[in-house]
Amino acid sequence: MEYPLAYLIISLYTLALLLVFFYSLAQLNLLFNYLKHKKSGTHGLLIDLSKKELVPYVTVQLPIYNEAYVVERLLENIALMEYPKDRLEIQVLDDSTDASVEKTASLIKGLQDKGLDIVHVRRTNREGYKAGALKEGLSVAKGSLIAIFDADFLPKKDWLLQTVPHFGSEDIGVVQTRWGHINRDYSILTRIQAFALDAHFTLEQVGRNAQGHFINFNGTAGIWRKECIVDAGNWEGDTLTEDLDLSYRAQLKNWRFKYLEEVETPAELPVVISAARSQQFRWNKGGAENFRKSVGKVLRAPHLNWKTKFHGVMHLLNSSMFLCVFTVAVLSIPMMYIKSIFPELAWVFEVTSFFIVSTIILFICYWFTYKNIQGKGIEHFLQYIGLFFTFFSVALGFSLHNSLAVLEGHTGKRSEFVRTPKFNINSIKDSWKGNQYLSKKISPNVILEGLLMCYFFYGMYIAVPLNDFGLFPFHFMLFLGFGFVFFKSLSAKI
Repeated sequence: MEYPLAYLIISLYTLALLLVFFYSLAQLNLLFNYLKHKKSGTHGLLIDLSKKELVPYVTVQLPIYNEAYVVERLLENIALMEYPKDRLEIQVLDDSTDASVEKTASLIKGLQDKGLDIVHVRRTNREGYKAGALKEGLSVAKGSLIAIFDADFLPKKDWLLQTVPHFGSEDIGVVQTRWGHINRDYSILTRIQAFALDAHFTLEQVGRNAQGHFINFNGTAGIWRKECIVDAGNWEGDTLTEDLDLSYRAQLKNWRFKYLEEVETPAELPVVISAARSQQFRWNKGGAENFRKSVGKVLRAPHLNWKTKFHGVMHLLNSSMFLCVFTVAVLSIPMMYIKSIFPELAWVFEVTSFFIVSTIILFICYWFTYKNIQGKGIEHFLQYIGLFFTFFSVALGFSLHNSLAVLEGHTGKRSEFVRTPKFNINSIKDSWKGNQYLSKKISPNVILEGLLMCYFFYGMYIAVPLNDFGLFPFHFMLFLGFGFVFFKSLSAKI
């Protein structure tokens, strides 16, 4: 190996580590914001819903697409919502192309016969996908407030009574609630998804919102002021995460967002890895697309302070961290050879070893969010340790898949909005086998993930002849993570 190539590898490796370190520092700052906010507990001006003249008209939008397994559960649940019936409208924004359309129409007719103001909105095409459906519904919505729920969400019946009052200030554009998980303990896959989402919906959303930094509407389980949507330019379908896009456009126009950690909205997590893969791809590619679309506007905004700009940039770069992690992972084995071949460069490895602090910071941050939801004490801490490293390993295993999504987003490659299949899975007794919406095709990426599993096994193997075990735990987690993703992806197709 020549010196120029060695220096190139070292430079890329160090740069990726540095970006991950900055991300971990941002998370640490959010932790401080989160803990400070937990002590204050302020809510701001509230609407008094006991005064009929103050009760705003609400439209509930339910965007659905081929949801045969969950549409009945969804509509039955929404019909139970407590709110003055003369101030409530429900729109079922149905872009379905299968037999579920007839089932949905029949369910809606039954609810209409019971006196519920519910309409079935159908389009002749899927232009703009979910964003297009929401925009079409908005054009005829009666409400000044627009609540949105995806098909797998089950808001509690007092959800509107808990959220609507927070629109007391005229500049509040969005109220977002925390996601819950009805099937958290179904499998390792659902547990680690819940773990990651819990961190986002506590540490990140509260930490940003508490200091007036930009947060995002999460696509569901939130409620918009209609005026805010229109003022920000309405829904646009040019990214795969239309929720993040509109959130940034609204906040750049000085609309404030309110996040309610205490209001939990239960939902179903994907139980099969192909569904999780499609969801992860959409979220991570959409995040990169929104970085391209919005980062310049955030940096140029004269009314934003440097901290809000920093957290805005790091927020928009969230998904790009997978690309950094994947870069570190792939280059870690060549780095071992460089250390062996060029002993005069040993100082580089002493410097880069400092970045283990990034993992320590994330371990601390995630513990605070975990204990607030799951409980504290030695038993929960021991469970947390196992879950953290399981999550960390599987996240590493998804790094190729998510890095490809990020690269597509940054390079502007367009792709179809692929919905996440729903299963109506509530307990371990329920099965996803036979779901008509699951694809039987094996992605070429799965083969690459199998090869990467072997690559990182080789990384553990060469630690012996090189007598260098510093990266052995990292390679072990990579081996487990890629092995998990590879075998789970194969088994789901059998």
